[in-house]
Amino acid sequence: MTERAQLPKIFVDFNNADEQGRIRLNTVGTIRDLSRLEIVLREDAELLLSSYELEVEGRATYSDSERIWVASIDWNKVRELH
Repeated sequence: MTERAQLPKIFVDFNNADEQGRIRLNTVGTIRDLSRLEIVLREDAELLLSSYELEVEGRATYSDSERIWVASIDWNKVRELH
């Protein structure tokens, strides 16, 4: 992945994961950040996913079954923010 400081940072809800463990990119905070940063999601786009307490790098992918964008992450690499 790209260096963390260079990735666009967007808010996500880590409790909003699908059955495959991918984070859904459909919450109000996520959509607000994508709009503010003028990000148009595309397959394999690298993102820095952040909540108030956690962050992790992820890659965007489209969920055909749910018809929304999600981010694949490595749950073992989720970091606590202090």
